[in-house]
Amino acid sequence: GTSLSRPMTGAVGGGVSAGVRPTSASGRPTTGFARPGTGSARPGSSSARSGSSAGVAAAMAGARPGTSRPMTSFGRLVRLGTASLASAMGVAGGGPFIVVDKLDLRKYAERPALARALFEYIMYHDHNPKKALELAAHATVANDYSDWWWKERLGKCYFQLGLYRDAEKQFRSALALQDTVLCQLELARVYLRLDQPNAALEVYAKAAESFPAEVALIVGQARTCDALNDAIKAVGHYKRVLSLDATHAEAIASLAAHHFYTDQPELALRFYRRLLQLGVQSTEVWNNLGLCCFYASQYDLCLTAFERALMLATDAQAGDVWYNVGQMAIGIGDLGLAYQAFKIAISVDANHVESYANLGVLELRKGNVDAARANFGTTQELAPYMFEPFFNGALLAFKLGDFQEAFDLVNKALAAFPEHHDSHELVRQLKQQFAHL
Repeated sequence: GTSLSRPMTGAVGGGVSAGVRPTSASGRPTTGFARPGTGSARPGSSSARSGSSAGVAAAMAGARPGTSRPMTSFGRLVRLGTASLASAMGVAGGGPFIVVDKLDLRKYAERPALARALFEYIMYHDHNPKKALELAAHATVANDYSDWWWKERLGKCYFQLGLYRDAEKQFRSALALQDTVLCQLELARVYLRLDQPNAALEVYAKAAESFPAEVALIVGQARTCDALNDAIKAVGHYKRVLSLDATHAEAIASLAAHHFYTDQPELALRFYRRLLQLGVQSTEVWNNLGLCCFYASQYDLCLTAFERALMLATDAQAGDVWYNVGQMAIGIGDLGLAYQAFKIAISVDANHVESYANLGVLELRKGNVDAARANFGTTQELAPYMFEPFFNGALLAFKLGDFQEAFDLVNKALAAFPEHHDSHELVRQLKQQFAHL
């Protein structure tokens, strides 16, 4: 529980078991709310393993970083460029609105009001943290190191450039001069990027003492606990959020997902209906409503919700909806409909690993051993973090008498989910078979 790359398992800290709640590629349970940038440049993710140092190098290489940088908050700030600035930058053939490289930033740093406006332009419109850092440094010196606003901006520049320890120092210095919510949130982000979730939780908790009614701080605590698979604490924080803001969509969706995966579909249904009342009309909400209705035995509403989800679904979302239709069909015993639904899901999304896994089981029931093994193999290649395809493949190999392959696959299943009882039982039977050989 001290690293985002090694979240707590279901046996520790009240976390949800991987056998009940699906996990992401980094081993963390899927949350009930899609957040921008949660899978990028995180410890344990592919971008963190292969591209974090390259991202810093790309940021420092030129004045205007391109799309090769790891995702940062810039992705959410692109829209701040106004239409007038866009027209001045070449749509009307006028060239750049401000040529930053030709400015004497030291001179502008001595004019406080103009310097702040120029910093915002360089940072959020030009997306040039290198020049913004230069201006902020000159302005900090011009203000005799006593202006918390510039120190906070220095921290933001360092953060965008990947210099997290320097960013931490600047945020700490700014907080010593002026305690603000935004600066506390930025400091917690630094610790999360450094893979120190406990330090981030301490920052959130200390800030919450000064700002007890600030929802953003409580949501930050809940997100971090979610990432650590500490479901009990996360749920407590989300409930506190709703006591302060009853329309907070992220808290409602996260509590709904928690109740669904803890065998309380009726409570989850109430939360998803609340989202509909708030005007959230999306494929995901209708899809989850359909699942809640099915597991709550409200079959008359289940099909209607899935139809609405399919009406709103894009090509990227249709695969998940059809997969859940297949799950519903298995629940009512219509294996023919389930087989067709999984086939449609794969036709829409060729990398839909859950559909491949379930298709393998259905093919095995039909007696198509080769097709089942091929589907299990495809799932194992596409999703090595899932334990189900490895266990299913191991069980199939065991029944076919290929004990060595079964042993290798079941060990991979246990590596993904060490608490899986059936895998341990299969290992015990395999060891007995090896002892008899």
